[in-house]
Amino acid sequence: MNKKNKRHKENCAKLEEKLYSLNEAVELAIQMKKPKFVESIDLHFRLGIDPKKADQAIRGTVALPHGTGKKIRVLAFASGADADAAKESGADFVGYEDLVKKVKDGWTDFDIAIATPATMREVGKIGRILGPRGLMPSPKAGTVTQDIGTAVTEFKSGKVEFRADKQAGIHCPVGKVDFKPEQIVENICALVGAILKSKPSASKGTYLQKISISSTMGPGIHIDPNDAESMTVKK
Repeated sequence: MNKKNKRHKENCAKLEEKLYSLNEAVELAIQMKKPKFVESIDLHFRLGIDPKKADQAIRGTVALPHGTGKKIRVLAFASGADADAAKESGADFVGYEDLVKKVKDGWTDFDIAIATPATMREVGKIGRILGPRGLMPSPKAGTVTQDIGTAVTEFKSGKVEFRADKQAGIHCPVGKVDFKPEQIVENICALVGAILKSKPSASKGTYLQKISISSTMGPGIHIDPNDAESMTVKK
């Protein structure tokens, strides 16, 4: 059984049994006692949807105003002029059938896969590998596109993908602990806004049921969903 270390116990002791405002939660997440590396800040949602129903599946993208602070490794499935555009835009890996084979052999050392429509016939053959890892290109996520150069630029500069899992949860990075609090708040408002816009018409009852924020090694801090939504509307 895993035992909580001294740092984690001290951080948990700072929490109260309440829902924090968005600003309070961000400040608290940044102020937690830190390990020896720069932690990421992640946002976690529990949504009022039934993820088993196709008409309530949620998947989309959002451009975070201040990025995630993480270097994103982008793979581009493209050929010809599209491959040249992807390279010029900063894609880390560019290719077509050679990369499909490499993935088939077990390689998945990248964060985002973008493809042109013309390559999807071959890329579809590795869907069983990419799909479970959340790496399968999709038109809805903006990762299947004819304008692959623009897509590469956007994802390299801070565009992130979000999708609901089987437990109706969404987990997404929104910055680093060395970001300014207002930068993290603005990133969160952008993400919450995108998720609100993605609400399925078939979803009934409370949509934003739970929201929490945490650093990589820190405890979850519960945010008042109503406060997060109201701040997003104000933005």
